[in-house]
Amino acid sequence: MHGPVTRLMSPSDLGQVVKPFVFLDLFEKDGPPFRFGLHPHSGIATVTYVVEGEVSYVDPDGTTGVIPGGGLEWMKAGRGMWHAGGAEDGRVRGFQLWIALPPELELSPYESRYVATAEIEGGGPARVLLGSLGAAKSKIKTDLPITYLGVKLAGGETWQYSPPAGHDVLWIAVAGGTLKAPDLIEAGEMVVFDRSQNAVTFEAKTDSDFVLGSSRLHAHDLALGNYSVHTSANALAQGERHLNELGAELRRQGRR
Repeated sequence: MHGPVTRLMSPSDLGQVVKPFVFLDLFEKDGPPFRFGLHPHSGIATVTYVVEGEVSYVDPDGTTGVIPGGGLEWMKAGRGMWHAGGAEDGRVRGFQLWIALPPELELSPYESRYVATAEIEGGGPARVLLGSLGAAKSKIKTDLPITYLGVKLAGGETWQYSPPAGHDVLWIAVAGGTLKAPDLIEAGEMVVFDRSQNAVTFEAKTDSDFVLGSSRLHAHDLALGNYSVHTSANALAQGERHLNELGAELRRQGRR
């Protein structure tokens, strides 16, 4: 736990098991704003999903804005970018997820997309943040073999998830409440399921909200930097070189 942030997964631990999902933070606070200053990323995409409250952002070009509760930010760092953000005043809960990109995308140009609550399609109690679920599809267009869902269940409610064909990685992280699947999973916990194509049934013992990720296992090693994840030492060096160039430009602009 680092202040209002609980680190549930890092690239050096569980990220090795459930890659391309390599990093997950649960943030939760009730009080003054909490800020993260300008910092870099390369080789990954991040998804910031706001369960409750508001989260601010500062894009690489200096554009600022706020993601409301139920909304999300998709940011593909590619070969590199710098950004900032934080939780606004009051009660705020949500998740930030890092996804390792394949070789054809890890050095591609930066892009970002903000999706409002009303734009996120759902299937039953699940909202589709990435990928698809039945007829519901994410507004984020990506060829990554990933499903990422935000799910809310009332106490006593059950819901079943059947992974798409080929998805052999499955995990959940609980923001609030208690689930049974089949063991009890409490708020603030992340659980990784055995690799299989079997459906999993979730029973909410109390009102619960959680995120769920499934995917094909990332077929590449993880080359790790301080804020970067790449598929090779060479790609990591290219990404970090670009980050240093961007950082120098930010200093010239007086933004660092």
